[in-house]
Amino acid sequence: MVLYAFLLLLGISVAGGMESGIIGGKEAKPHSRPYMASIQLENKHHTCGGMLIKEDYVLTAAHCLNRSAFSSRDHFEVVLGAHNIKQDEKSQQRIKVLKYIRHPKFQPDNSDKNDYSYDIMLLKLKNKAKVNKFVKVMPLPKKNGKTPANVKCSIAGWGLTNPKKTEGSNVLREVPLILQENSKCEEIWQHYFNSERMICSVSDGKHGFCQGDSGSPLICNTKPQGIASYTYNGNCVNKSYPQAYVKISQFLPWIKKNIG
Repeated sequence: MVLYAFLLLLGISVAGGMESGIIGGKEAKPHSRPYMASIQLENKHHTCGGMLIKEDYVLTAAHCLNRSAFSSRDHFEVVLGAHNIKQDEKSQQRIKVLKYIRHPKFQPDNSDKNDYSYDIMLLKLKNKAKVNKFVKVMPLPKKNGKTPANVKCSIAGWGLTNPKKTEGSNVLREVPLILQENSKCEEIWQHYFNSERMICSVSDGKHGFCQGDSGSPLICNTKPQGIASYTYNGNCVNKSYPQAYVKISQFLPWIKKNIG
């Protein structure tokens, strides 16, 4: 993608790629986030995070579906009910993806027109998930309200505990985050950040998500508010650059239209 390469030159990492990252966090209590989904290739390689919003739908980031990175998008699977994704836990449900529904304003790959404020995608699962104590649907926020700065939030994923490492964590890890003022993020990221459709978190140099953890939900006051979209390339906890998320509540009509 032309824009992808351009963003990398500016230090923005938006790849839903081959590594995931939760920096400065801790191991989550097993199955304390039963809505979490690991989006994988058939070789069981974790590529992105996501969350179960209906028995047969997972919400994630649109750029996770990158044809240049994968030979066939028919090979995506979603793993639910997992804590350790390198083990075949009895709690896990592995379900193939039947359909990919990107937001229509997120342009196709190999385009220089991508607007990452529309970096949102629904995955229609081939079979419905079996809801139990390990797998639960996460309710969406009810309306498109303002998300104030300084609210305490958290994000989780299966990923790097250090930006310099190459292997992600086998177990689900989580990290606390604080929301930044949107005006500050717009000032720093300029036209790459849209205050209407995005929110961002403070980068304190110690905590954050990293490349490949795209699609994981940002949880604020027990509700999902954002979808991890992009961060600073090469240094995921750069103090100068807030981390950006697509604002879920802004897309409620689109989500409800597609999932019925």
